[in-house]
Amino acid sequence: MMLNARYLPLLVIVTFGCCVLPSSAQVARGELPVEPLNVGQSFILQSQVLSEPRRINLYFPQAYLEQTEQAFPVLYMPDGGLKEDFLHIAGLVQIGSLNWTTRPFILVGIENTDRKRDLTGPTTNEEDKKISPLVGKSADFRKFIRNELMPAVNSHYRTSGESAIVGESLAGLFVVETLLQEPDLFNTYIAVDPSLWWNTGHLVEKAPELIKQNLTQPIRVHLAASRQPGIVEPTRDLAATLKQAPGIDASFTEFPDETHLSVYHPAALEAFRRVFARE
Repeated sequence: MMLNARYLPLLVIVTFGCCVLPSSAQVARGELPVEPLNVGQSFILQSQVLSEPRRINLYFPQAYLEQTEQAFPVLYMPDGGLKEDFLHIAGLVQIGSLNWTTRPFILVGIENTDRKRDLTGPTTNEEDKKISPLVGKSADFRKFIRNELMPAVNSHYRTSGESAIVGESLAGLFVVETLLQEPDLFNTYIAVDPSLWWNTGHLVEKAPELIKQNLTQPIRVHLAASRQPGIVEPTRDLAATLKQAPGIDASFTEFPDETHLSVYHPAALEAFRRVFARE
């Protein structure tokens, strides 16, 4: 799997593992013969849309490495840095395909540079604007995904044409905004504890109108929410709207035992098993 030099491929290296047993002398000297633990690939994509370089991290299921003539669907993920959500979501993608509870997906993590800028849409709420010096540039981030990232991934890897996106909190807000404004971008949308309080709940209020205006093909949507006040209520309302919309296969799960800080991993596991179940 070679990348064009333009994308500056780099191996993702995580240095917390070792593969060779140390001798007692090495232990006494404080030396360990460690080796890199490679979990995937990483490359830098110089974005003209965003006017900055962006690091992209990829995890490939075992089936991708073994079935070299087969194409695979792609799961895109904002908050996709190694110090963000990439590793724990990659673990779910890995174990799901290994234990046959989900179909194998290529995972594409988009590492953040300015999260609050990229994942939020415009707002008229002055309190929203206080969270960062720059907000409301989600349209540019979406353009980057559509016009630069997806073509790079599709041209260098064996992709099937099926795509999905998963995100939590502000990334969940971005997922919801995308499914309402540009629903053709992905086939499947998964939003966990989306920050639908943004812009005084504008997306939830406008959802019926936006769906009628923009939906041109069937999509699959799964929403999940913790017990977090201010998040569970609008997510529940949006789920009710989506379930009534023609052309949307929608589902919703509440996690009353989870908080906003703990919900992503169990919710993603449940979502993947529900949405990406093997046929």
